Amino acid sequence: MKKLILTTLMAAGLAVGAAQAAERVAIGTGGTGGVFYAVGAGMADVINKHADGITAKAEVTGASIENIRRVSMGEMTMGFSSASVLYAGANGEDPFEEKQNVAAIAYLYPAMLQIAALKDANVTSIADLKDKRISVGPPGSNSSVIAERLLKAYGAYNESNIQYLSYSEATNAMKDGNLDATMVLAGIPASALIELATSEDVTFVPVDEAKIAQLLKDYPFYAVDTLPGGTYRGEDGDTPQLADPAILFTAADADENLVYNVTKTLFDNLKELGAVHPMAKLISLKKGPKTPIALHPGAKRYFDEVAK
Repeated sequence: MKKLILTTLMAAGLAVGAAQAAERVAIGTGGTGGVFYAVGAGMADVINKHADGITAKAEVTGASIENIRRVSMGEMTMGFSSASVLYAGANGEDPFEEKQNVAAIAYLYPAMLQIAALKDANVTSIADLKDKRISVGPPGSNSSVIAERLLKAYGAYNESNIQYLSYSEATNAMKDGNLDATMVLAGIPASALIELATSEDVTFVPVDEAKIAQLLKDYPFYAVDTLPGGTYRGEDGDTPQLADPAILFTAADADENLVYNVTKTLFDNLKELGAVHPMAKLISLKKGPKTPIALHPGAKRYFDEVAK
């Protein structure tokens, strides 16, 4: 009996020790209703299922800025951020007072600045928006910043015609005839635009990459991506749009083997990860290493291996 008790206690002790030895990975995401959280929770599930010795959990946060600050301080292992905010963090630019301790793991998917205009407004180019009533997103939002930069690149920035509305406020204003167009920075499809396109005849205004070459040079974290035809009612052909991609990142001094194992686990199981959300389907090995700041050595090791 004593031997049995001793054996049981030893087994329990080993089990506790193994659980304690597991590397804990906290993934900073965003609000529970957002794409960051949905994809981050899916990543945690994939890691827990396929990565030996690692336990992962998605954390609800205030998204990009909070994630960067907390990962930099060692409060979380990794997090999600828009490319523009991560670039600012790595370089100590506004809204950060100093360079943050961050490195990229992977490009995930594009958050596109989707430009929807009422068909009756006869908007065929971004240049046409100069004389239209438009919303660029809430004040101080990433949407408003990228929208203003894009309008200025086309010479179409007209402050007197611009409103700073939430996405739902803007689409409601379009339905009421009080607004001609709206710019929505979001993953696709965006719920506000689904609703708008269902009730109104709208057109999606394309970006001409040649005309924004200087903008892309000045802001290298932006990219031009494709809004696939059929994403919204009445939008039949593919439409080029400016994007501020979502990036998975970690601390620059994070353990190399841990980052390698997480990167390998996620990208070796892309089919399973893609099932958690439509945006997760866009994560790919081809785009993975195309990040706005330097890759962490652990992530770089993985991408170099699969490229051979």
